[in-house]
Amino acid sequence: MATAVETLGKLERRITISFPLTEVRSEVEKRLKVQAKTAKAPGFRPGKVPLKMVAAQYGYQIETEVLNDKVGRAFNDAANEAQLRVAGYPNIQPKEDSPEGVLTFDATFEVYPEVVVGDLTTVEIETVKADVSEAEIDKTIEILRKQRVHFHTKGEAGEHGDGGEPVAANGDRVTVDFVGSIDGVEFPGGKAEDYPFVLGEGRMLPEFEAATVGLKVGEAKTFPLAFPEDYHGKDVAGKTASFTITLKKLEWAHLPEVDAEFAKSLGVADGDVAKMREDIKVNLEREVAGRVKARNKEAVMDALVKTATLDVPQSLIAQDSERLAEMTRQDMEQRGMNVKDVPFPQELFAEKAERRVRLGLILSQLVGENKLQAQPEQVKAQVEDFAQSYEDPREVLKYYYSDRRRLAEVEALVLEENVVNYVLGLSKTSSKVVAFDELMGSNAQA
Repeated sequence: MATAVETLGKLERRITISFPLTEVRSEVEKRLKVQAKTAKAPGFRPGKVPLKMVAAQYGYQIETEVLNDKVGRAFNDAANEAQLRVAGYPNIQPKEDSPEGVLTFDATFEVYPEVVVGDLTTVEIETVKADVSEAEIDKTIEILRKQRVHFHTKGEAGEHGDGGEPVAANGDRVTVDFVGSIDGVEFPGGKAEDYPFVLGEGRMLPEFEAATVGLKVGEAKTFPLAFPEDYHGKDVAGKTASFTITLKKLEWAHLPEVDAEFAKSLGVADGDVAKMREDIKVNLEREVAGRVKARNKEAVMDALVKTATLDVPQSLIAQDSERLAEMTRQDMEQRGMNVKDVPFPQELFAEKAERRVRLGLILSQLVGENKLQAQPEQVKAQVEDFAQSYEDPREVLKYYYSDRRRLAEVEALVLEENVVNYVLGLSKTSSKVVAFDELMGSNAQA
């Protein structure tokens, strides 16, 4: 039996559930008899263990199962009868003042809120677009060349030349010994032998690189170095040290020529440089399209959050915070970090979880009202788009369609895109061109 629904707050409700103790005892006894048919105990044949022994061994477990089943069924029946959309899981607690012979429980829970999406025709959204020019292709080629760099002893004649005067300059790879001290005392981490780095890449502090430039092999130099206040080494942060560096090895960077061999190294079988550039352009355009789509989706989601009115169930925020915490832990473990004993307070994820839940409720409302569900042909087109960048597209199709969970992820993406297109079709939109470098440096996420 369940009482009428009590309203405790905007979304919080309570239902009191009760049933005779005799019902529980009767069900427990039935299950114990079933358990006794297969129960084992020393000195008894299977199925011949006395019922009292079976009750002593399994009674608590079975009683708990019976209570969970009865309370859960009674709560679901009451919620369905009251036509409630329960958000999250109910908090069920026994009542101490139950009448004799009756078990009573309070089920406290939240319901899904009413979602009111504002007038989308009045919403202003700024979208972005970007183009891939020859300059971007050139920049990408330079990056690819640097990834395939070879270093040769500077000043020593070879197949590609001698690299010029044997003096350290930006772009050269140097190998040095160095020792640092503060007030005449060496400090931990301030000394190394045969330490390599490339000048100009910013791996070392600016004063360190500046002191290295101009040195020849065998030369040494002493110079002051002021550590920044926010330097990661707290023992030396904000202090000035005296460093002595000795150049032991000097190499110049030889970048491969942009020729047929270079094109072949990038997968162009016939070495056609023009085809290589076209392939790079296609890949860049695909990446740009993805970034543009992400930025525009973020703009739409921001607009929906500002426009829609709703109360967000705290139970759903707590669940999503827990989910985000676990995802973060798994991600760090996959990166090789030992976080077994590291706490992940859910409070750290509450703000992000609140936004995710809020958006989920808004999107659900829009999808239901406007029939924006992902259609099978849309899902297939999205998977085929994913497959374009792989050598064997058929394997990609098989990867997604062989696992319902993977396919559900694609469906969610398509659904979001349907919502984005729907909102952009109604709202007041403007568009601006963003620089390629700015777009590629962004990391928009909804």
